[in-house]
Amino acid sequence: MKSALVILLGAALVCRAFALEVDGVAAQVGTETILRSDVYNEMRRQGLSDPSRYVEVRNMMIEHKLIARAAREAKMQMQDWVVENRVREIVKRAFGGDRNRLVEMLGRQKMSYSEWRARLREDMVVSAMRWNVIDKYVSISPAMMREEFAKNPGRYESERKVSVSVIMLEPDEKLRREEISRALGEKSFESLGAKKYVKIKPEDVFKPEICEEIEKMPRGTISRWMEIDGWSFLIRKDDDIAGKKMTFAEACDLIEANLRESESKKAYSEWMERLRAETYIKVY
Repeated sequence: MKSALVILLGAALVCRAFALEVDGVAAQVGTETILRSDVYNEMRRQGLSDPSRYVEVRNMMIEHKLIARAAREAKMQMQDWVVENRVREIVKRAFGGDRNRLVEMLGRQKMSYSEWRARLREDMVVSAMRWNVIDKYVSISPAMMREEFAKNPGRYESERKVSVSVIMLEPDEKLRREEISRALGEKSFESLGAKKYVKIKPEDVFKPEICEEIEKMPRGTISRWMEIDGWSFLIRKDDDIAGKKMTFAEACDLIEANLRESESKKAYSEWMERLRAETYIKVY
């Protein structure tokens, strides 16, 4: 489950890719209905602009309702003070401690504060239910870790890092491309406004298109101009630091995290199968 903070920040993003359409039922889960508009709103809430993610998000919402129903049957509740502490944390981290800014943002999203708080409470209950049923019972033994390390040696290498310099032009600066390209023969990349990114994982910083370009560039070379969402990018690859094989001791934390994630996913999938078998579900 995503953290409430990530979900909240995702709601601030405007997804222009969605066209207005007649609403309809997306799924029936027991006595509860998920509308198509509910799915699109959830996509906006998570900052997802690609319509192809619709089915993925709809299925996630079905699972969310199944877990919420299981939590109600287990009489799991989230006390007000716990929810309020989470609200304060979000307001502090995302809105500089100003709750009015949160309310203003929710207004732009056509959601009341009480609706948002109720959704936050439900998200917290669902996360707690998953922890109680799945995550706290996942156990990783030393033998499992040794086996994982032996079977997947390529998975345990220190991360490859690169250093790049990037010139970024806003959409209305596109005409400056030729000017900058000509100036590169006389001026340094840095003097033309390049921003440096030192020892980074490209996927942590850039969109996939830029990561692919960086991957195939030799050290010291400059890319072609790239245009993404109207912005123009010119990239110089300054350094490429290859990863190296880790020892078992160095990889221990990563091995355990990978196994815990894998075992948790397996147990979660089995749990979802049981919940689905117990509930009437129809997808439209």
